[in-house]
Amino acid sequence: MSQRPSVIRQTIITPIVLIVALLIMAALSYQFGSRAFNRTVVEMFINIMVVVGLYVFVGNSGLLSFGHISFMCLGAYMTAWLTIPPVMKSITLKGLPAWLLHAQLPMWVATPISGLFAALFALIVGRVIMRLSGIAASIATFGLLGVINNVYSNWDSVTGGQGSIVGIPPTMNVWTGWIGGAVAIAIAYLYSISRSGLALRATRDEAVAASASGIDIVRERLIAFVVSAFIIGLAGALYAHFLSIVNPGAFYLRTTFITLSMLVVGGMYSLSGAVSGVVAISVLIELFRNLEKGISLGGHTVGLPNGVQEIAIGIITIAILMYLPTGLTRNQEFCWRRWPLQRRLAPPVQTALKELH
Repeated sequence: MSQRPSVIRQTIITPIVLIVALLIMAALSYQFGSRAFNRTVVEMFINIMVVVGLYVFVGNSGLLSFGHISFMCLGAYMTAWLTIPPVMKSITLKGLPAWLLHAQLPMWVATPISGLFAALFALIVGRVIMRLSGIAASIATFGLLGVINNVYSNWDSVTGGQGSIVGIPPTMNVWTGWIGGAVAIAIAYLYSISRSGLALRATRDEAVAASASGIDIVRERLIAFVVSAFIIGLAGALYAHFLSIVNPGAFYLRTTFITLSMLVVGGMYSLSGAVSGVVAISVLIELFRNLEKGISLGGHTVGLPNGVQEIAIGIITIAILMYLPTGLTRNQEFCWRRWPLQRRLAPPVQTALKELH
């Protein structure tokens, strides 16, 4: 335990640099960006929350999860139930419990409640899923995504079914998005330097050695699963306030594919990689979105076919996996020594077990 302050001194620069970088982006966007550009930046901040939440579990455990977007869905619908005016809910969501039907809370209260709701659900289902390993665990999380999507798509009296729930207060702006991103980064960092985070990283590459050292693998995975669900639940709530509407289709395969691509492209084993991947893919998405709308050349409008951005992201993800499997950041973090990205992650088992004892 005496070495914990040393760990903090060597790694605290990571969240500071990331949060300050996002602050600069937010300030520049607020000062010089158009309304459309500001919305793009807000969406990027929300994606940062989602991918950082994914990193908390995937990056520390080494288990690939296809189901975390279901927590985003849970958070989005919970904030909708809590913030939509009761008059509207009594018409479109008649199946809600009386206390939810008559509740109307401000966003700043509803958002953390939504995160806790997602975390509680993760605690319940995670006690089973976290006992699995490898591809079995990944398939189980994909099954979770399908179950949540089907339930929310067909529970008409509570979720509105496949239609959209409207009336969510549009309270999102650049600064709210930045606060959300900063909170997600701070939580992820605090978890990574905690005893539980160190223990989980020890199990990532050498599960047998970690288990022999007394680490409860299922327990540590469950903690990360719940923490990541809380962060992504917060992101889902903010996304609902960003769009002012929610429907189950917004939290399914497309969102899963894009957010996982962001994590892989940046580097799934580092917090810096999670944030960098979101920024890189967001720039590409915006570029191809504008190209799909068309550009004027000599009096003619030339544009790419719709759907090209998904194809491009897929190709880029495959290329990264083939030629740069550790991502753009090579699984490195910002640190005091060898500024800015020259320190590779130390061997996880030796480092983590040393810090634990």
